Order: sequence, then C-alpha cells, then structure tokens
Amino acid sequence: MRRVLVDVNVVLDVLLDRAPHAAASAAVWAAIEGGAMEGLLAGHAAATIHCLIRKELGASKARGALIAMLRVFGVAAVNERALELALELRCPDFEDSVSAAAALVADCDAIVTRNAAGFRGSSLRVMAPEEAAAELRQG
Repeated sequence: MRRVLVDVNVVLDVLLDRAPHAAASAAVWAAIEGGAMEGLLAGHAAATIHCLIRKELGASKARGALIAMLRVFGVAAVNERALELALELRCPDFEDSVSAAAALVADCDAIVTRNAAGFRGSSLRVMAPEEAAAELRQG
C-alpha cells in the first residue's frame, strides 16, 4: 500500500476528535504525515470537510483545518474523466462513486474509510482505518 484515498469520515474523525474512531484515523493521518504512505483526498472532499467543520466549530477553525489538511494530503482531481468514470461505478451513493473514481484516476491502491459499504461498486481495495493502521505497523 503506497497511495491511498482517505475518505471524508476518516479526516473528520481526526479534526473533530470523534470517539471511538479518532485514534485509528489519527494513526492513518500520522502515517501519511510521516511519509509511510501517500494520502490523497478527493477534490470535492475539501469543500465538504470545510462546510462540516464550519458548522461545528466556526469559520476560523474550518479554514485552519483546511490548511492543516493541505499540508498533509494531496488532492485527487475530480475532473471530467473522474466524473464519467463515477457514472459507471455502482456505488450506492454518487458522492462515494466520485471519490472512488478520483482514487482510480489518481492511481491509488486503496480507499481508507469507515463506510466500506459505500464503496461496493469500486474495484479498489477498501480498508477501515484500523486495518490500514495495523498494516502499517506490520511494515
């Protein structure tokens, strides 16, 4: 596992310190920050995360969260190719199809999410944060 797309829920676990998920999600974030793997966010995820953080913690915190994310994560483009591919995927939710398509176009090896069922239409490996963290510990 060298490059992963990290789903919105994993990032929010860290930024909002959502128990009991924060620890495993923070381990994934730390592994990416430390260079153990490359982490990407789907392009549309940044706007979603900013909106949700702003509602929960205010505009200033949302801006700071976005700056922190961009220091750690790359961005998987949501372009015409990704959107066309998303239309072909059979994920239950179109937003997850877009994330999966962005991951495929960006040549990711896996998607790290707490919503594995949302990515049933993707050909990529789907991992829970706990699974990704355990795999990283095994080296």
